[in-house]
Amino acid sequence: MKVGCIGLGDIAQKAYLPVLTTLPGVELHLQTRTPATLTRIAEAHRIPAEQCHTDLDSLLAQGLDAAFVHASTAAHAEITTRLLEAGVPTYVDKPIAYELADSERVVRLAEERGVSLAVGFNRRFAPGYAQCLEHPRELILLQKNRVGLPEDPRTFVLDDFIHVVDTLRFLLPGPVEHTDVRARVRDGLLHHVVLQLSGEGFTAIGMMNRMSGSAEEILEVSGQDSKRAVHDLATIIDHKGQPSVRRRGDWVPVSRQRGIEQGVLAFLDAVRDGRTLSARDALRTHELCELVVRTVLEQAG
Repeated sequence: MKVGCIGLGDIAQKAYLPVLTTLPGVELHLQTRTPATLTRIAEAHRIPAEQCHTDLDSLLAQGLDAAFVHASTAAHAEITTRLLEAGVPTYVDKPIAYELADSERVVRLAEERGVSLAVGFNRRFAPGYAQCLEHPRELILLQKNRVGLPEDPRTFVLDDFIHVVDTLRFLLPGPVEHTDVRARVRDGLLHHVVLQLSGEGFTAIGMMNRMSGSAEEILEVSGQDSKRAVHDLATIIDHKGQPSVRRRGDWVPVSRQRGIEQGVLAFLDAVRDGRTLSARDALRTHELCELVVRTVLEQAG
């Protein structure tokens, strides 16, 4: 199975290459426009020179069975479009694009061509979060915070807060009837944002503070007199009378803890089986993110 990895930045190196380079039956091809990076990573993973490419045309000429796109967000739509036009099932890091119209165009192209398109919402596969689907979810609270990183609202939301938005959507126990957004913007930079989604019998709140005291991610789902908290995708605390704590095993890889490995395997299994994956649900997350961006900009005046 010939698989391309496009873009060899931080996320690719830390999360995806440790998975892709160890899968049996996969011939991995690397592509980046930076020759020094290409050589260094290929040598580190013992990938032959003939499987290394500095341009997309060379990579596509290999007759790929699937591809992973980890290039900069600004390049996602263009690269993904090229792959889909070539009939290559594609897994792209979130977001598909910064602008909703571009994301819609890419998803529509995948559907017209009948080609799989998957978006890298790894938290849907993270064990700590996926197991919350088995828990009562009358109230969902998710916060993902950072230190000293206020940012342009669109970049803030589409590059990072989108994980919070998608995880809330993933965990919702029913259809949303009300949506509310609150934010703090100073000098054109978004400091924090809070999204509230509610429906019959449930409320879901997602927040991100880029001026927080530490980098952290905390999910809490509760209902029927019980609560489950997941800290940094690694520690699970169940509250029912007395709290009980479960921690990630010492030998569990980070890629598995964060759902990267499971997402990769699910995508490649679908490709092998000839199943076409749709990005239509992922597009709904992008639509909600666009609503958040527009509301933030309106509130900022």
